[in-house]
Amino acid sequence: MAHKQAVLVTGATSGIGLLIANKLHDNGYRVFGTSRHPEKNRGKVRFELLALDVTSEASVQTCVEVLLTKTPVLDVLINNAGGFLGGSVEETTMEQAYRQFETNFWGAVKMTKAVLPIMRKQRSGKIITTGSLTGLIGIPMSSYYAATKHALEGFFKSLRLEVMNFNIKVSLIEPAFYKTNIDAASDQAPASITDYDKIRRLTSDFVANSVAEAPTPEPVAELVLKIVAAKDPKFSYPIGKNSKFLPALQFLSPAMFESGFLKKLKL
Repeated sequence: MAHKQAVLVTGATSGIGLLIANKLHDNGYRVFGTSRHPEKNRGKVRFELLALDVTSEASVQTCVEVLLTKTPVLDVLINNAGGFLGGSVEETTMEQAYRQFETNFWGAVKMTKAVLPIMRKQRSGKIITTGSLTGLIGIPMSSYYAATKHALEGFFKSLRLEVMNFNIKVSLIEPAFYKTNIDAASDQAPASITDYDKIRRLTSDFVANSVAEAPTPEPVAELVLKIVAAKDPKFSYPIGKNSKFLPALQFLSPAMFESGFLKKLKL
């Protein structure tokens, strides 16, 4: 009898992470979710929860050690934990900027490094990371967030080639706007410079309207299920409105992309 494939999903107690974990659980996978406060969430989810703070290397190592007491193999890692930092570059404190990278980029790197020895020994595994359309294009007032998502693109593109011979498949999903609770995990730079008031207001309105008009993110969970089940998944999976068009336009005609974006912002 084939073993029930084991999947570790970080940031699995809300938003897209919860949808992904539930979708995989409902389709017969053995799901281990993670939370910084599992004791508060265990009664709310249908899958096993492990304690994890992706910004702590000790927490990452402990999480993986506990996981290996529960399953002899790890078939899939889904790097989903993250947050959003908004505000102008000039107003954002370096402490906020470092924290954004600790969670969104270094958190995914630490988790990936922790599971690579397991998957390499198995000669199998999938690593799927939640990127963003913002990892392919730029949006004002979110430079540090965009930088973390761009960094994930470069890191995992390179890793994919490094571990291909070990039958480890590396993929990145790049969602556009969806209705999520990202605001609950968001941080904002202090609005301290009046010169940025106009673009701050216009960008805030643009994002709010985009989220209000966006669909709910169930398609993202469906996509992850397909990647997990695929024998040979590709690297890049853009999903959502304009997720393919905007990066292509930016690449082929940067001036047209910028003028169109500024028009959309009403600048």
